Amino acid sequence: MLGMAMLSLAIWLWLWLGHAAFWKIDLGDAPPEPHVWPEVVAVIPARDEEEGIAETLRSLWSQDYPTPIRVVLVDDHCEDRTVKFARETAAAMGRAQSLEVIPAEALPIGWTGKVWAMNQGVTRGVPADDPARYILFSDADISHGASSVRELVCRAEADDCDLASFMVRLQCESFAERLMIPAFVFFFKMLYPFRKVNDSTDSLAGAAGGTMLARRTALERIGGLASIRNELIDDCGLAREIKRGGHRIWLGLSETSISTRRYGRFSEILHTIARTAYTQLGYNPLRLLGCVFGLTLVYLAPPLLLLASGRTALTAALAWLIMASLYAPMVRFYRQSQLWTLLLPVTAVLYLVATVLSAWRHHMGKGGQWKGRSQTHPR
Repeated sequence: MLGMAMLSLAIWLWLWLGHAAFWKIDLGDAPPEPHVWPEVVAVIPARDEEEGIAETLRSLWSQDYPTPIRVVLVDDHCEDRTVKFARETAAAMGRAQSLEVIPAEALPIGWTGKVWAMNQGVTRGVPADDPARYILFSDADISHGASSVRELVCRAEADDCDLASFMVRLQCESFAERLMIPAFVFFFKMLYPFRKVNDSTDSLAGAAGGTMLARRTALERIGGLASIRNELIDDCGLAREIKRGGHRIWLGLSETSISTRRYGRFSEILHTIARTAYTQLGYNPLRLLGCVFGLTLVYLAPPLLLLASGRTALTAALAWLIMASLYAPMVRFYRQSQLWTLLLPVTAVLYLVATVLSAWRHHMGKGGQWKGRSQTHPR
């Protein structure tokens, strides 16, 4: 048992000191403004998003960006009032001419639903002669901070980035959200340390799909969204293709852009995680076993080994203390009590359950479930 406690401690020491400071909340300095502000067109894939679409459009048309933002809304076979609410919002804000609604064509074999909708927005809504230099891919449940587009464009222009994206602040009000959501971002940053993502010499690529600003020439260079047509984790797939060859991308946290999607129950969060968790493991059963072992060793061993005595308990306590300390900045970013840091092992168990559920769904041919659509990866 002492050996297990020491191994867990060694892992947490490495995560603390040797993993690109993933645990730090680095919002960065404001980048310089460009001499000429390029035009931006927003593409929003929407599938039954009546609850959030009005606020998403309102926030985009309320940006302090110097040039008007045109919106291409892709109706991904909505069965609710998404399009109705979008048109009403545009009319109320005097932006009817700034909204184009495109009904998505039938989903072809080999494409995932969201990527196909995004592709429809680009190929049918942004013609080759469109003056926009950038395409802003936005989810339909994002309330964009008033300066979010300005900041993304500044970062893209100042650092010559082909892709700049924000991980927006997620809802964190219900008990389930408080236990699970800060950990979601913490785990994401552990998998994709932002400093490595933003380093052009490092091959690691990541993005946050809720808000992605892509340079149109970069999309053309990679062959458009067809290059990621079968990706369930479309944001990181797009980042990988764009960064390939040493091209620059940028990923950061946003304090002002907020997801309007709420999760009142644990089951809602678990099903959301399960949609892509097994995809992250490459649909590999051996990696799944490794994930189970790794999560047990890293997150569960420290609190369980406190039941031992002597050096084992002391070593386990130190590992748990480092775990909680590294998690603390994210909990603080979400304005939650630091007591939640001690519950990270419990949260890890729930994420493990979601990962196993994701694998089971995949092997049952029900992977990638989202709003009535199941999208099992062809591999």
